[in-house]
Amino acid sequence: MFSSVDDVSARLAETGYLASPAVATTVFLAARLGKPLLVEGPAGVGKTELAKAVAQVAKARLIRLQCYEGVDESRALYEWNHAKQLLRISAGRDESWDETRTDIFSEEFLLPRPLLTAIRGDEPTVLLIDETDKADVEMEGLLLEVLSDFQVTVPELGTITATRRPFVVLTSNAGRELSEALRRRCLFLHIGFPEEELERRIVRLKVPGLGAALAESVVRVVGALRAMDLRKVPSVAETIDWAHTLLALGADTLDEAVVRDTLGVILKHQDDVQKAAAKLDLDAL
Repeated sequence: MFSSVDDVSARLAETGYLASPAVATTVFLAARLGKPLLVEGPAGVGKTELAKAVAQVAKARLIRLQCYEGVDESRALYEWNHAKQLLRISAGRDESWDETRTDIFSEEFLLPRPLLTAIRGDEPTVLLIDETDKADVEMEGLLLEVLSDFQVTVPELGTITATRRPFVVLTSNAGRELSEALRRRCLFLHIGFPEEELERRIVRLKVPGLGAALAESVVRVVGALRAMDLRKVPSVAETIDWAHTLLALGADTLDEAVVRDTLGVILKHQDDVQKAAAKLDLDAL
């Protein structure tokens, strides 16, 4: 998939994803070693976008499993098309049960979900298991089977083994601690808030109409907000949103009025907005 770490950086940059050396190195190793990649960090720092960028540069199919509380095997792996099975049973009333059973538990009646779809694919595939920490602990047992041997067992059909392993990215906002067994099967990457220089480059890339001076001010103010004790500090996604906002307003500089009127773009709680308005000193930045 990639010839070197520099190749990862260059090709991801072509998609608009600016990767730090740590990110590029870990992506290269995950691809070279065939290991799943567990990406952890705050919301909005580019974990999901990394998987999308890898799929784009590899010209691979992106298959996404969005995790949430209560997601189960039928949503993640497969389920049977019960309505179609009932129609088949009704149509074959004169058949024995053994004949009908053999038919209704066949490929024709199987509804593959993201995990099984990725395992059975014979084309380049990136499997994104997004927000893994939101799934119940029981879901990890299913992921362990898939990620250990890249195979899935369907009792009625047998074991299905991948002929071409997908590139797997699991993301986590660290809402709960993932099991050590799952972590052992993955390469680990933590993506935090970028350094100022990298964030400026990201902003200029994503919001090309923004001037260099204003981009620098935006990144500096966001950095000051992250240093405050807020309920939800702004992430890179909010930085980009704010830059788009300022561009839409035709702002050339950041002054107190502009910052006060647009804090709701980067802060998502009223007490955070009030605290930032009281403590933020633009003259000191």
